[in-house]
Amino acid sequence: MAAVFRSSLKLRSTTRLSAVRSLSTTAHLRAAEKPFFPDEPSAPRLATAIPGPNNKAAAEKLDKVFDVRSLNMLADYYKSTGNYIADLDGNVLLDVYAQIASIPVGYNNPHLRKVAGSPEMVNALINRPALGNFPSHDWADILNAGILKVAPKGLNQVFTALAGSDANETAYKAAFMYYRQRERGGPEKEFTEEELQTTMTNQSPGSPQLSIMSFKSAFHGRLFGSLSTTRSKPIHKLDIPAFDWPQAPFPSLKYPLEEHAAENAQEEQRCLQEVERLIKEFHNPVAAVVVEPIQSEGGDNHASPAFFQGLRDITKRHNVLFIVDEVQTGVGATGKFWAHDHWNLTTPPDMVTFSKKAQTAGYYYGNPALRPNKPYRQFNTWMGDPARALIFRGITEEIERLNLVENTAITGDYLFAGLERLAKQYPEHLQNLRGKGQGTFIAWDSPKRDEFLAKAKHVGVNIGGSGQNAVRLRPMLIFQKHHADILLESVEKIIKQL
Repeated sequence: MAAVFRSSLKLRSTTRLSAVRSLSTTAHLRAAEKPFFPDEPSAPRLATAIPGPNNKAAAEKLDKVFDVRSLNMLADYYKSTGNYIADLDGNVLLDVYAQIASIPVGYNNPHLRKVAGSPEMVNALINRPALGNFPSHDWADILNAGILKVAPKGLNQVFTALAGSDANETAYKAAFMYYRQRERGGPEKEFTEEELQTTMTNQSPGSPQLSIMSFKSAFHGRLFGSLSTTRSKPIHKLDIPAFDWPQAPFPSLKYPLEEHAAENAQEEQRCLQEVERLIKEFHNPVAAVVVEPIQSEGGDNHASPAFFQGLRDITKRHNVLFIVDEVQTGVGATGKFWAHDHWNLTTPPDMVTFSKKAQTAGYYYGNPALRPNKPYRQFNTWMGDPARALIFRGITEEIERLNLVENTAITGDYLFAGLERLAKQYPEHLQNLRGKGQGTFIAWDSPKRDEFLAKAKHVGVNIGGSGQNAVRLRPMLIFQKHHADILLESVEKIIKQL
């Protein structure tokens, strides 16, 4: 018995020593790591219940003129800084949701404030041009120094847009026009009189019955074309007429990945076979396949590089365009500037759409034939916004200056390792952890997801969900290991309250 007691005492001492070393290591990391935002808070700060009295009053005022039923929180952006978002009651939260993955380099970033106050920006704001007709003399320079400087490999042209939905919508239009141009025999072929007449009554051949293939649980936007390819939640689509377009299955992987390699490979192969069958057999010819590198709104669903390589091979084989929707995954969040860089494709996508962290929007392309054969076919008044393009240029400068893509990859690995430890400790609350090697683009399933998200604010963290029961992390690119430590401590604290 004495021997057992001594063994137990030794074990407890070792455990305590290990814990002390862990805390010491964490403290050392926090001390050694140079913060990107020296003036941001060192930790969340809670002053009132959330929502507090000022927030409640402001929400009631807003509700008289603006629908607030989807309200998460009212923010005080004057007092928000770096990774921290402030409300009207003095509460300051670590923000790992970042305006639905849209803030890349922190609230009130000093470099972006400088860009915002520049004469170039003032000119763009008060003289906003109709870009298709009256672009500014330096529009090519603005594009080349920002949007096109970070263009995906093999894609050297851009159509600028206003939002992610808009980017996908216009990419689909480009795909349809390209398909019909190819059928006619080239861009020099004129439209027939029948085409000109029937398109005015929404009839074929002028308005052909073509389609865009998307995947189960996909989200590509809320306009008519993009909504027809969105398949994440019924509430997004109800009561809105939709196009008759095909839906392919997206792989449903089992976790941990290393324990289910054979099953997952079989599942991905099944999905690829169905994609090819639909391309061959669907009654409305498929002009393009659109896919997210990680399905975000649909539940943070992943697939392997082999799946996407197979998808690219199929589209090439059948002369179908391949559109990669990088609206949420793009601009560094996965530890690569573009998430599809993880796939090592032998040929690039035909188009890559972008928005969110870019703070502007559009689609990249490389094939000159994706330009419509006549002007005004792909057109609107604004066709983007030079002011937002200038902000994106500033964002890319910050990303390069601070090496933020590499930071996100390193911090993501650190955060994932911490979450793996918590998943082993609390397997009933932290299930199907995913996103390993994908920067901070990490998620897990929680049977009490909504309760988890509600409690998060009460421990000083703003966090989001996706799909039916996923907790999704979307930190900024300036999120560092000391922020990850705070988040990990908060996650454990929340779990203990469930």
